[in-house]
Amino acid sequence: MKNHIYLQLFSTHSAVPGEQLYIKDVARLEGEKEQVASVLALPIYQIGVKDKSHVVVDGLSVIQHIHSAFPELNVTLLGREQTVIEVSRDRKMISPLLFLFVWFLLFTGAALAIMNFHEDVSMLTVHQKLYQLITGKELEQPLLLQIPYSFGLGLGMILFFNHLFKKRINEEPSPLEIEMFQYRQEIDKYLAETEAERGSKWPSKS
Repeated sequence: MKNHIYLQLFSTHSAVPGEQLYIKDVARLEGEKEQVASVLALPIYQIGVKDKSHVVVDGLSVIQHIHSAFPELNVTLLGREQTVIEVSRDRKMISPLLFLFVWFLLFTGAALAIMNFHEDVSMLTVHQKLYQLITGKELEQPLLLQIPYSFGLGLGMILFFNHLFKKRINEEPSPLEIEMFQYRQEIDKYLAETEAERGSKWPSKS
């Protein structure tokens, strides 16, 4: 349809301080090719040094920018009403001592959690009973079961999290990745829904 475009906002976008944002950075369009190309190249906001970690872009405000430049266009907004711009800043180098401390803390906490779980469910007693059922002999430390179980526990964790160091085993997302994705969605939803409460003008800042 002539002089009519459809606009769909992206869920998120990353930017750096000082970067100029265009319509193409926050949305995709459908319509006549020439009109779409002109609208996509329309600047809407520049990330400033005073902007914090996120900038919320409202769909109606994007439409206002389009109408200011192209008053003859009819714009239909589809899908989500806001998109969240994540402002990326230079990260400071982590101290090696801090890294080792955090690594040791996490390693010790995970080890204690596993040992406490095994103690709660009496895993040693279970192994002793299984060894007795299989061999007919009683043994205080059934290493024939404990050693494969220990390797299987580590392998199971690798398969569960779907990562071996930085290498992904397959394309299926791990439960941790799903939880992080849902957490990110909740953050974006919160930022979008509390935009009016923060009382900031467009683009709203957090």
